[in-house]
Amino acid sequence: MAEVDLQAVHDTLVSVAFEAGRMILAANPNKISTDTKMNAVDIVTETDQAVERMVTARLRAAHPELAFVGEETYEAGVTKVTDAPTFIVDPIDGTTNFVHGFPNACISLGVTVARVPAVGVVYNPFQDLLFTGLRGKGSYMQRNASLEVGKGQGERLKLPLAGEPAPALGGLSSALMSIEWGSQRDGENFEVKARTFRKLAAAKEGGGGMIGGMRSLGSAALNLCACAAGQLDMYWEGGCYAWDVAAGWCILTEAGGRMVSGNPGEWETAVDSRVYLAVRGASSGQTELVEELWNIIGDGKMEYKHINRGIRELERPRSRPSQAALQLVDFIAGLSRYCRCTVAVLQPGYVHRGYDNKPSRLPTKRSTPFCVDKP
Repeated sequence: MAEVDLQAVHDTLVSVAFEAGRMILAANPNKISTDTKMNAVDIVTETDQAVERMVTARLRAAHPELAFVGEETYEAGVTKVTDAPTFIVDPIDGTTNFVHGFPNACISLGVTVARVPAVGVVYNPFQDLLFTGLRGKGSYMQRNASLEVGKGQGERLKLPLAGEPAPALGGLSSALMSIEWGSQRDGENFEVKARTFRKLAAAKEGGGGMIGGMRSLGSAALNLCACAAGQLDMYWEGGCYAWDVAAGWCILTEAGGRMVSGNPGEWETAVDSRVYLAVRGASSGQTELVEELWNIIGDGKMEYKHINRGIRELERPRSRPSQAALQLVDFIAGLSRYCRCTVAVLQPGYVHRGYDNKPSRLPTKRSTPFCVDKP
């Protein structure tokens, strides 16, 4: 395979992220259909699925040479991250936040080459906050990212925000750390997390870490971006998937950060290992902080299998966009840059929900890309 033009892929991902952001903002979390995957806290919505269909269509039309891994179409034992250049996509990272109207959700678009994150785009449409990373070219944060230049668009700020060399890291007692409970709430993995969280918070006199502070942003991608920016010192996670971390991983490492295993003693971890520890860029102290956290974890070890999580298509049968639709949707999506609209692809027999939230079945026998004006 010819070498991939990562800059071109990066530019496509930014365009797709803005389109996905418009779809997410157009959705009403109070009216959309929702379902659960593994359990009651592992949520999927019809918006997740609609966004992934749009992303899939646009990326396959623009870069058909790349493989594709998406959260809502993942099948355990079938879908794998290989050495081939691969899009790794989470249509909405932070779905629980999205469903509750809490403005900390994003689209996470990553690319791996030889199973190493090489491009990352993370966009939070609720805050119009964009993070990007490109291998060898650094990572950036931009506020008011979707606005026009000269009309409120923020400056692209190189990460880490404190500049280089980044400030040294101290110990746990001065660290601001992000943690997440995840969707698995029983078994040994849950017990390792619970014991570690308690020990991190406890006073040193009682054998604890006396952590400076713990936060939960509810999105792995945004946790990693906050580490890249230097807003968090570290992020410990077990249970998420490659699509949760691939984009943020690239953004983190391009900002001088480091990703290791969340299990003690494992300095190397794979993008699909499901156990991670991220540390922000620093002039010194990364290794020492990692080892201090590993000492708190002790003999604990998290192990997660790759499983099907009960994902089903909400209100529509499985169907793949036709080749004509794949070609046309990219053209129509391009038009959306010049009009305030949302693009979707309807397949024969699909149930479509309009802005009135009333379902209607497409009567035509052909795939139909269409453009819906925003209200």
